[in-house]
Amino acid sequence: YEIIDLGVMVPADRILQEAKKHGVSMIGLSGLITPSLDEMVHIAHEMKRQQFSIPLLIGGATTSRMHTAVKIAPEYDGGVIHVLDASRSVTVAGSLLQAEQKTAYLNSIGAEYDQLRTEFGSRNQTKNLIAIAEAQQNCFMPEPITPVKPRQLGVHVIESQDLNKLIPYIDWKPFFIAWELHGSFPAILEDAVVGVEATKLYQDALNMLDTLIAEQWLTARAAFGLFEAHKSGPDTITVTHNRKKIHLECLRQQSKKAAGQPNRSLADFVQAGQTDYLGAFSVTIQGIDEPIRRFEAAQDDYSKILLQALADRLAEAFAEYLHEQVRTSYWGYAPDEKLDNESLIKEAYQGIRPAPGYPACPDHTEKYKLFDLLGGEEATGITLTESLAMYPASSVCGWYFAHPQSSYFGLGKIGRDQLADYARRKNMSLEEAQRWLRPVLAD
Repeated sequence: YEIIDLGVMVPADRILQEAKKHGVSMIGLSGLITPSLDEMVHIAHEMKRQQFSIPLLIGGATTSRMHTAVKIAPEYDGGVIHVLDASRSVTVAGSLLQAEQKTAYLNSIGAEYDQLRTEFGSRNQTKNLIAIAEAQQNCFMPEPITPVKPRQLGVHVIESQDLNKLIPYIDWKPFFIAWELHGSFPAILEDAVVGVEATKLYQDALNMLDTLIAEQWLTARAAFGLFEAHKSGPDTITVTHNRKKIHLECLRQQSKKAAGQPNRSLADFVQAGQTDYLGAFSVTIQGIDEPIRRFEAAQDDYSKILLQALADRLAEAFAEYLHEQVRTSYWGYAPDEKLDNESLIKEAYQGIRPAPGYPACPDHTEKYKLFDLLGGEEATGITLTESLAMYPASSVCGWYFAHPQSSYFGLGKIGRDQLADYARRKNMSLEEAQRWLRPVLAD
């Protein structure tokens, strides 16, 4: 097969333009980070709009057969197939290129995905929604407290964080999951089945950490800000910075709740009627491109993947470390906190740091406001792609909420009435709002 590799974080328009230009037989998309899932839905939608008829292959670490069946396949009629791993793509491609096999193969996949959607629908009742106005009336009412004013308001930039300080904050469990080794750390090192392999991998990781720190392969950079905030609407938080007001638009749970259970929105964690405070942050691991090129030139895929996995873990560790510093020092609302790494992983601390694009706030476009508050690419060292993924890929961003009762939650499905309200508040067309919120729309 001739493969045309367009690289990473490629805009949808270019993917489809190149597909037309080269007359390809199929398109393959690989998703390694969560924003990729939404972008795949968008590309499938665009393929249908532009009247493509070639199959679309879906794969990558964040994808799944269920997500493909429920979210992507309904957007495109030309055939959507989830490929579990790269080794199976040749078999799938072969079935799609054999005229006598293609129709039967796609019909079989289609029937399988129809069944998955039926099963998903029976477990996820999307019609049990209440009006957005009713959901707003049933908001979460936090206990009134006197907000702690941050000791250092404004934006702060950490140009280069000592990586040695981040190592104790690494959560190793996702590292092993990335290598398809499942189990709790450090127990996995003693596991009867995978213990030997896990121990070797762990030692290789520690050795590479020693080397990359000693030889200064990577730089850890952060920007964070602490700002005055007011709840200026049922689902709107207004942040003030340098005399400029930025309105953060939140989404609210809309499914019917049991008696006494609220329909939550992140806006509920900012106290109404008084000055409160909110934080924003970004962390990134820079410098990975050069060592990756060296490993690629040496055809050393193991070291390349090992470094990428470690960079991701360091970014998450930096987010954990920085949040601790904010709680205890910069903001100082929990000055006496003393938690070990296990407690940090279990999120036993006060406050939350939800990220745009994740369950409580699934709209990635709010990242524009977050990065604007922090000073953009110059301050953060991070570029936002067209699909609002972050580059370098080993980056984390989010908001800081401090209220003791703030908690993580999943938004669930929302109705068309909330979509319209949200589009109005963001001064966004319904079509654009639907593009970004399509994965959470009930219909």
